[in-house]
Amino acid sequence: MHARSHLITREGRTELEQELDYLWSVERKAVTQAVTEAAAHGDRSENAEYKEGKRRLREIDRRIRFLTKRLQVLKVVDYSPQQEGKVFFGAWVELENEAGRIAHYRIVGSDEFDPHKNAISINSPMAKALIGKSVDDEIFVHTPEGVKEWIINEILYEPFD
Repeated sequence: MHARSHLITREGRTELEQELDYLWSVERKAVTQAVTEAAAHGDRSENAEYKEGKRRLREIDRRIRFLTKRLQVLKVVDYSPQQEGKVFFGAWVELENEAGRIAHYRIVGSDEFDPHKNAISINSPMAKALIGKSVDDEIFVHTPEGVKEWIINEILYEPFD
């Protein structure tokens, strides 16, 4: 397994901070209240609401501990004008393959990658192939299906419209 990257975009850090705040100030309080109410109903050994609530509290506490520790080591990487014209952390990239298929990706930290948003981890084979490249460069990405070739059409440091 690769060492987890400590890089994160400013937006990614904000999302993690908001999740931590929500878990601590909203969800944990609500689940604690539900567990307290379930405990008041008597025999805890056969009380499904109580058991489920305690399980959920453990999940919340585990995530809170993880986020607290993780936020201490993450380093926000902000845009720098020197990045212009090349692919670096935080870039949005438009690619085209030999079949003319267009793909858009943003290179982000391992804590914020999201396939539904086309946000790929800096540790991914695609990101590793893209880093340092310019528009019209060809990249070759090693995948389980073999080597895939892409051409870089556009590099932005703000979202595509």
